Amino acid sequence: DFKNDCNTQVCPSNNIPDGWEGMDAGPETRKAFAAAIKGAKTILWNGPAGVFEFDNFTAGSRAIADAIVEATEKGAFSLVGGGDSVACVNKFGLADKVSYVSTGGGALLEAIEKLPTASQHQANLFPLSHHRRHQHQPNQPQ
Repeated sequence: DFKNDCNTQVCPSNNIPDGWEGMDAGPETRKAFAAAIKGAKTILWNGPAGVFEFDNFTAGSRAIADAIVEATEKGAFSLVGGGDSVACVNKFGLADKVSYVSTGGGALLEAIEKLPTASQHQANLFPLSHHRRHQHQPNQPQ
């Protein structure tokens, strides 16, 4: 079931067992994200890494948020955009530790797309290869 206290396991994102769903980034992915973010000078975060609304599945989003705060403290410009991302940094009490917060996620991305190419930054993307999973069996009684 889709709930906070469901069964969990860690597995690669390309090998999710039948009846299970991805709920959060796993330990290896959290490390990869944090390493990439901590060395960045400009950071745009648009979208949590997991179902951060459930306390048992906040680790991926928390790792990203903490890395963004650390990079910001070292001089990076950090922009958190979109309602879910803003709710996420607010939940963690970190909204005042990033450079800028915008609730306009889609509109923000569209505005960035319109910048001249020289103004756009390229990002290294890491696959979500190790996710925490929960068991999803919709036909079973609760």
